[in-house]
Amino acid sequence: MKFGSSGVRGLASELVGRPSGLYTEGFARRLRSTGFQQGKVFVGRDLRDSSQAIAEDCMAALAASGFQPVDCGPIPTPALAYFARLHGAAALMVTGSHIPADRNGIKFYGPKGEIDKADEAAITQAVAKLSDHYPWPPAHADWQSGHEQALAAFRDRVGGILAPGALSGMRLGVYQHSTVAGELLVEVLRSFGADVMPVGKTDVFVPVDTEAVGLETMAKVKDWVREFKFDAVLSADADADRPLVIDDEGELFRGDLIGLATALFLKADMVVTPVTSNSGISHAFGFEVVRTKVGSPFVIAGMEAAQSTGGIVVGFEANGGVLLGSDCLVNGRTLSALPTRDSFLPILAVLGTAGSTGKSLSGLRKTWNLPVCASERLQNFPVEASRGLMRKLADRDALRQFLAPFGTVADVDETDGLRARMTSGEIIHLRPSGNAPEFRCYAEAASADKATEIVAMALERARDTTLADEPEAV
Repeated sequence: MKFGSSGVRGLASELVGRPSGLYTEGFARRLRSTGFQQGKVFVGRDLRDSSQAIAEDCMAALAASGFQPVDCGPIPTPALAYFARLHGAAALMVTGSHIPADRNGIKFYGPKGEIDKADEAAITQAVAKLSDHYPWPPAHADWQSGHEQALAAFRDRVGGILAPGALSGMRLGVYQHSTVAGELLVEVLRSFGADVMPVGKTDVFVPVDTEAVGLETMAKVKDWVREFKFDAVLSADADADRPLVIDDEGELFRGDLIGLATALFLKADMVVTPVTSNSGISHAFGFEVVRTKVGSPFVIAGMEAAQSTGGIVVGFEANGGVLLGSDCLVNGRTLSALPTRDSFLPILAVLGTAGSTGKSLSGLRKTWNLPVCASERLQNFPVEASRGLMRKLADRDALRQFLAPFGTVADVDETDGLRARMTSGEIIHLRPSGNAPEFRCYAEAASADKATEIVAMALERARDTTLADEPEAV
């Protein structure tokens, strides 16, 4: 278990019980050290099998530490974060987001929002110090419920993003699978006049990664678009902080397009986004662009730095999750800042833009004409194997040899991983996942087929190179 790009993650079996209590106690100590001595801490969870038990462990630990846990139940992460922000309270979300069902995690929020890297380091240090003598289990305690109140507050927030009837005439599918957004997303879209059909709800947890949507999922969604003549299919990952948007042609409306649409919808002055986002998103769209390492803490830090310049600051990640760094006026109402990933705002921004321009989602995609991106990952790829490969490729000669089948390397960006720009203009970006034992590749090319081919070849070479160097590693 360790902090990755968003919260602490690990195998669910290693998180249930004392470990979740231990990390929660570390969080409580960090809260006290920063001036938040007591009070309510809102706790939410996703729908994977282990999440309820872990949430109960966290609430027990909070109560034992002198705080007042409020059980918000299964709820979207942005709704939980917004509710806590309204109350100037801390929050804790039990979710593994997009990673497989046998894994889980905890995201932590202080009274001012999502914790930063300094907070993570302090919690990690407290866990190390307490690990040998943390008492478990704590005495039984009761806690109040805040589920309906938190959802009501979030409904009010998203209910003002578009004008009444803004989605009238649209036929939309909502892929519910096992996301906590399943029912709420249907309700919100209908409230704006759309004809909405829920599809694909499951009792079994489905890990949906909006940066690497599986072929089986894409085939299923294409069939729905064809069968029901949807203008779009909408969904989100497990905790609803990453949107999934499929257009009217059954094609993925990628996260960088979602982020661009949202930035334009909000009339952003500054966009903060990781280096993995599409290189075509630049000041040519009317806003300044700041690039960061991958992970919401880095985007949030970038947004905080940008706020000194004034104007509207929007952050987004390549997975489509949008972070709002400043208050802005939308549809005659103030939409308050929410510096944590959200799937609802970007979904409504994309659909609202399509509705106001009279263009289909596929038409918007073609209008912006960004470089075509593709991404995929090697799953169950040991962390040490990823580290060993990255150490090897840090040598420029080794990297050039690795990328030789793709052409000549023009330059390399080491902001996060190794992002090589080839003389052809194509981009190949290699980096280990910060959340799971996975190795990721992102590519940009002139066509979808070429970008997909580059990703597949690069990942195959990554596996083959690692096998050759460490036969037992993979």
